[in-house]
Order: sequence, then C-alpha cells, then structure tokens
Amino acid sequence: ILRETLSKRGVRVITGLGKYFRHIDKSRNGFLSQVDFKEALKVFHLEIPEGDFESLWLILDDSKSDKVDYGEFTRAVFGEMNEYRKAFVRKVSFAYMKLDFNKTGSVPMVDIRKCYCAK
Repeated sequence: ILRETLSKRGVRVITGLGKYFRHIDKSRNGFLSQVDFKEALKVFHLEIPEGDFESLWLILDDSKSDKVDYGEFTRAVFGEMNEYRKAFVRKVSFAYMKLDFNKTGSVPMVDIRKCYCAK
C-alpha cells in the first residue's frame, strides 16, 4: 500500500520525507522509533491502516531493534539501485570527498570556488 501511494506522489515526497527523517533524528544515528516513523508518515499524508502499518514495521524492523533505518526504508520502497546509479553515486561521492578536503561533512562556497571554475 505504501509503495503504491509513494509511486503516485513522486520523488518530492520521498525527498521531503528524507529531510524530515533527518530533522527529527536528534541523535543523528540514522534510525527512527516506531512513534517517530508513524508521525512522519502522517505529516506527509501517508497514513495507512494500523494493521498494514504493523506489517510494514515488521518488514522494516527485521532486526527487531524497535527502530528503522532510513536507508532500509528507501530500499524497501524503491529496491536496490541498478549498476548505473551505483556508479553515478560513487562518482559523486568521490567528487564530494575532493571538495570536502577538511572532512567537515559540508562544503562552503569558498571551497567550491577553489576547485571549480564555471568559465
């Protein structure tokens, strides 16, 4: 049910949901509790019947840790990436590592200007 709903609503919902997940993940560990996950679905109008939610939770929380990883959620909805996308992500990651030479996790515009010329 959730996959069908998400496929109708598109990538913007998934992107927004990802940003929301990261926002409410105060511990920054990439995991959400069942309560937080349910609330996130409500915020994005992805409410599903309680029985279906319980089934979804059992699938996503296969380690029985009472929390779900956002990465596991996206893989459950979209499936694994094909080889082309994996190669693209590796290239982007490599480029990002070159830009983030201070290893801070963010790249200020000053650092981008040092490495990139738009001419």
